[in-house]
Amino acid sequence: MADLSAFPITRKWPVANADIIQLFAYPTANGIKVSIALEELGLPYEAHRVTLADADVKSPAFLSLNPNNKIPAIIDPNGPDGAPIGLFESGAILIYLAEKTGKLIGKTATERYKIIQWLMFQMGGVGPMFGQLGFFVKFGGAAVTDPIPRDRYVAEARRLLRVVDGQLEGQDWIAGDYSIADIALGPWLNGLDGYGARPMVDWDELKNVPAYVERFMARPAVEKGKGIPPR
Repeated sequence: MADLSAFPITRKWPVANADIIQLFAYPTANGIKVSIALEELGLPYEAHRVTLADADVKSPAFLSLNPNNKIPAIIDPNGPDGAPIGLFESGAILIYLAEKTGKLIGKTATERYKIIQWLMFQMGGVGPMFGQLGFFVKFGGAAVTDPIPRDRYVAEARRLLRVVDGQLEGQDWIAGDYSIADIALGPWLNGLDGYGARPMVDWDELKNVPAYVERFMARPAVEKGKGIPPR
């Protein structure tokens, strides 16, 4: 069995099987990207529930793996250089897992970079902007009476959705074949419903996005991965 004792996080979240990938996450739009990818890729893994409470994500144990105190993070006991590797940042983890298996990242260098391009679009645009929209619509920012911040994120979310809608014209998936770019994007698009934000971003006026989200959510690996780790 692999030795993961060099990772302090395993003392707070004990490992049952050190020979498989260890996932430290919570079922948010960011967290489920990795569980969905693991399910899609057929990689064995062990999931550890790390809540968003400071006692978990700001604990010394978790910070030892991710100094940015955000889920998800992983440890792969079978790293690329013959030693265990710890990784954080969901986009980096998706690229790592796809390259590890040779799946969901295209068949050519050109396809690979187009997929990564749309993955970065989610990481740099959709994730941060939709997250702020959710804050001002459903969470703490909902109490802010000044409409300017909320309107800013509503407008940007609406713009980003139209970028996605245009890219999906004539194809089922964001970068051609189903890929890690879809795994990154799908949970965030679906999350707008949880925020109660679909009406304000004119969701029903979109031509391609609603069906895209339905296709994504209907995948068996997505259905399973979206609940891992369980709340």
